[in-house]
Amino acid sequence: MAFVTSDSPRSARTVTCPACKGPSLFHPDNRWRPFCSQRCRTLDLGAWASESYRVASEAPEPSSDAPPDSDRQTH
Repeated sequence: MAFVTSDSPRSARTVTCPACKGPSLFHPDNRWRPFCSQRCRTLDLGAWASESYRVASEAPEPSSDAPPDSDRQTH
């Protein structure tokens, strides 16, 4: 008698690979998950390393007109 556990490939779901948009098995047997292959994972890592992807910042960039914080006087 065979038991089907939650770790079996039959219960794994297929997701869209973030890099190539192809199908990718989201299961511990897929060591590149959520990517479909090592190539897609490496391409994504390269995009982060080259700063093609950036996390948005809520803090505004300091303007050149404003004096630095150390020059301001507090009352």
